[in-house]
Order: sequence, then C-alpha cells, then structure tokens
Amino acid sequence: MTTEERLERVERELERVKRRSRWLLVLPALGLGAMALVWAAAASAPRAEAQGAVGGRTVLANTFVLEDANGKIRASLGVAADGPGLALADESGTPRVVLSVGKNGPGLSLCDAAGNPRAALAVKAIGPFLGLFDENGKGRAALSVKADGPGLGLYDENGEIRIRLGVGKDGPGLVLANAAGKMIWSAP
Repeated sequence: MTTEERLERVERELERVKRRSRWLLVLPALGLGAMALVWAAAASAPRAEAQGAVGGRTVLANTFVLEDANGKIRASLGVAADGPGLALADESGTPRVVLSVGKNGPGLSLCDAAGNPRAALAVKAIGPFLGLFDENGKGRAALSVKADGPGLGLYDENGEIRIRLGVGKDGPGLVLANAAGKMIWSAP
C-alpha cells in the first residue's frame, strides 16, 4: 500500500469520524476537535521532524504514530492547534479512546466499535462533566458538578430532558418533564 493510498484511507476514516462526532461540538471542553486534528496530523507524519538530544534520551516531534504489523494506525499522539491529544484505535483502525487537553480543559472520550463516542468525561471551567450517549450519538445522561451543586439529567431518545435532579443552595430538587420538555412534576 502506497503512502498516498494510506493517506486517502486515513482521510476517509477521518471524514467518517467527523460526521459521527459532530454532536460533540456542543461540548468544546471535550476537545474531540483535537482528536480530528491529531488524526489528520497522523496522516502527515512524514512531515514530522524527530531529533535526538545528547545521549538519545529526548525525542522532539509534533506527532507520533504507531502502526500494527498490517500498517493500520493503532495510536497517534500529537499536538494540534487546540492542544495535545492521544487517540487509540482498535484492530480495524477505528478510534476507541481519545484523550485531549484543549483550551477549555481536558477531556476523555470512549467510543464504540463504530467510532461513536459513548462516554465522555471533561473538566470545564464550570466544573466536571460526565456524559453517556446512545448508539446514535444522542446524549442520554449527564452528570455535572457546578458552583451551585451537583446535577443529574436523564434524556429521552429525542434529546429532551425528562428527569433533572440536583442539589443547590436551597437543598435538593427533582423535576420530571414530558416528551416536549415541559415540567409535569417537581419537588423543591
């Protein structure tokens, strides 16, 4: 397989991953944009310059790419405009774990066999966030801790919040909503 063919394959894979991950753009702290940039940087690995320091103990580079015996990219570590990122792929080359540090903080995403993020952990300026997603990429559960207290949201298949549970300055609260997102019951 030539370098051009491999580059085209990586670009097609990058495009597929981008399409499936667009919903995560609402979570900028997660830094999945960094994953796409790291993956693109992996395709341009021949441009990366590595240089050894005295004694060969330090290696300087923009991107490191690990391939398996079949030439499939299995891991990439790089620094993109938004920050550093590490992507780990399965035997088919699908990204399964993405760790990044972006402008808004660190993020970790765990993906299914199709490359769809299913769990995301991020630390944003307002506090930590854990999101769980269904097979279609829709957010189904979110746990966060903000200055006013912790909160849990459970969402239906259409992305509407159905249950909101939180603890604030005034104590605990619970809200139940219908399919349109309108409150049908609450307890302070």
